[in-house]
Amino acid sequence: MKFKCLVILSCLFYSLVCEAIEPFVVKDIRVDGIQRTDAGTVFSYLPIKVGDVLDDTKAAAAIKTLYATGFFQDIKLKAQDGLLIVQIQERPAIAQININGAKEFEKDKLKEGLKQAGLSESRIFSRALLEKAEQELKRQYISRGKYAVKITTTTTPLERNRVGINFDIEEGKTTRIRHINIVGNEVFSDSDLIGLFVLRTPGLLTWFTKDDQYSKQKLSADLETLRSYYLDRGYLEFNIDSTQVSITPDLKDIYITINITEGPQYTVSDIKLAGNLLVPEQELRKLIKLKPGGVFNREKLTESIKLITDRLGDEGYAFANVNASPELDKDSRKTAFTFYIDPGRRVYVRRINISGNDRTRDEVIRREFRQMEGAWHSTSQINRSKQRVDRTDFFSNVDVETPPVPDAPDQVDINVSVTEKPTGSIMFGAGYSDLEGIILNGSVSQNNIFGTGNFLSVNVNTGSVNKIFAASFTNPYWTINGVSLGVDIFRRYLNTNSLSNVGVFNTDTSGATLRFGIPIAENDIVSLGLGAEHTKIDLKANSPQRFRDFVEQFGSSTNNLPITLSWARDNRDSAIWTTSGTTHRVFGEISLPFAELEYYKASYEQKWFVPITRIFTLMLNGQVGVGDGYSGEPLPFFKNFFAGGFNSVRGYNINSLGPRDPILDANGNPIPGRRGSVVGASKRVVGSAEILFPAPFMKDSKSVRLAAFIDGGNVFNDWSELDLNYLRFSTGLAVTWISPMGPLRFSVAQPLNDQKGDDIQRFQFQLGQTF
Repeated sequence: MKFKCLVILSCLFYSLVCEAIEPFVVKDIRVDGIQRTDAGTVFSYLPIKVGDVLDDTKAAAAIKTLYATGFFQDIKLKAQDGLLIVQIQERPAIAQININGAKEFEKDKLKEGLKQAGLSESRIFSRALLEKAEQELKRQYISRGKYAVKITTTTTPLERNRVGINFDIEEGKTTRIRHINIVGNEVFSDSDLIGLFVLRTPGLLTWFTKDDQYSKQKLSADLETLRSYYLDRGYLEFNIDSTQVSITPDLKDIYITINITEGPQYTVSDIKLAGNLLVPEQELRKLIKLKPGGVFNREKLTESIKLITDRLGDEGYAFANVNASPELDKDSRKTAFTFYIDPGRRVYVRRINISGNDRTRDEVIRREFRQMEGAWHSTSQINRSKQRVDRTDFFSNVDVETPPVPDAPDQVDINVSVTEKPTGSIMFGAGYSDLEGIILNGSVSQNNIFGTGNFLSVNVNTGSVNKIFAASFTNPYWTINGVSLGVDIFRRYLNTNSLSNVGVFNTDTSGATLRFGIPIAENDIVSLGLGAEHTKIDLKANSPQRFRDFVEQFGSSTNNLPITLSWARDNRDSAIWTTSGTTHRVFGEISLPFAELEYYKASYEQKWFVPITRIFTLMLNGQVGVGDGYSGEPLPFFKNFFAGGFNSVRGYNINSLGPRDPILDANGNPIPGRRGSVVGASKRVVGSAEILFPAPFMKDSKSVRLAAFIDGGNVFNDWSELDLNYLRFSTGLAVTWISPMGPLRFSVAQPLNDQKGDDIQRFQFQLGQTF
């Protein structure tokens, strides 16, 4: 019945807009009333052509078709001696859109939102689109908590059938979450549960984070976090019964009430495996994190399913299906789980397809892959391959997909999509550090020469302490199995005159080094280097006596042939934003016995990253170094270890810790209470513990990271000196920002056991990266 009425109304409407037309043959067509629209546009939409017989039915259909274009607000058809006259009145065009009173958003962004709603300058004006655009503006303001926003829209007619549109906005005050109430919780307190939420009541930083502004998406995420919190603690029957969000009549405050049922806590009674296991059952059971007798944990259940799936994926079963079916005993509050395993069909990799590498050669990416074409699919090998490609640092993004091959159920392809980033730079700039002062530097470098993956750089770096001129080349795949070859040529000037804590001396060192890197395991590499150095030493009147003794014994010019040997293991999940894994590095340097200097140095460093929560990471760092001369010779003073500053014990001035040259009286006796310059030592112990976390106001950014730390360490010449009274400790906060100019680091530290005469420096920073 409704459809019949609609047809009747439509016929009545179109009979009103066109005059009754006696059927006739159309000899010609004329369009009247157009101003902006081209006549050809009207003809292209008009379903009537010259030679057609026009009657009332066709006329109504023609008017309906022209109305549907949205260009016209009035259309009439007239007939005159075989001539069809189409009289139209165009809809006005939008000449300008003005937005007044907007402070929360930039006007350009609001106009972009209006454009997406169909309203923009030069488009045809429509009242329906205007109302839609107004609702879009309100939606954007409500998303920012501006529930009291008022938008007044006015349209002003302009010449040539145009209109101007004005949006007058009264933003009002932001509506804040005044209270979050959880009803039904008995096991956990309100503060513990509400502390899990992103949404919160106004606090110290909410003016910046906007977390006190209601968002439906944030609330949904918080409810899922709440559900996971209970399920991870054994509450299998936990349920969110209802959620009420209410706003006060003055639109200033929002109240959120969440009603929950906790239910009983369940323990795991038994774990069973069923289906086609393929992998030995004992091996699969080791992958299951849930244990009989323990409290149920959904996170461990999900992790267990993933580990089993990945293990089957290593055997070639890329599409294995693992389901865990619970059997609840509500009386005893226990649950048993049966893991049903369906490995599916075993598949192998047909092809590895690479895209996005416009400059980088395919072979540079393929040589990092551990999954081979034609081999059985291996989840771990594919993940490791992706990680290795990412570590080349040639790409800003690396995506790996394994789609099945059409009509081949036992084959998959690996599609590698990379986004290249600039790997070369020509830089002239300046930096500043506590140690170097103002540093002028210039460099030309390319990490990926001609897309080959080779590295070449030429650097010039000047500072009040260090001046360095260096060139370096590295071929990371000198041989097909990954042996690298590197060559360094350098000249270094060291001037300690401006360092108040370090014994005064100047050195001018020229040299070259030939380096080889040999991978001995997936994440292990052994490096061997052979160098040649020529050092000129210039002492001043106030240089320490032991420096003078060295020059007197070996002369002011020395030649050295150092051999370096190092081993490094890197198991971090990321080289920039590390959350888990370890690094180990053992480094040794020894001069050849037929050189003028006979010494050795060895050091070991380990970093251990442990995820504490989703955003907090514990980092433990330990460093030990030892050096000495052999064949009765001393360790050259310019090879000594130092401590203090950013890379060792923060809160103390750079290189200010350790033994000092005594100040002597006229008779050559030390003056009590007077301490001379730091001269370094042959042994070094340094350690730190840090809690790493993202900046509260930049949670999604991986360029800024904060740390709360405790540092400790010192340098000394005899192991008997190593005790807690001799070591120096400090605690504080640090910020690292990977800025476009390079790493920028700040720290504020408070020494915990400083002694009289220690050089304290609580605030330290470093801008840029010296070479």
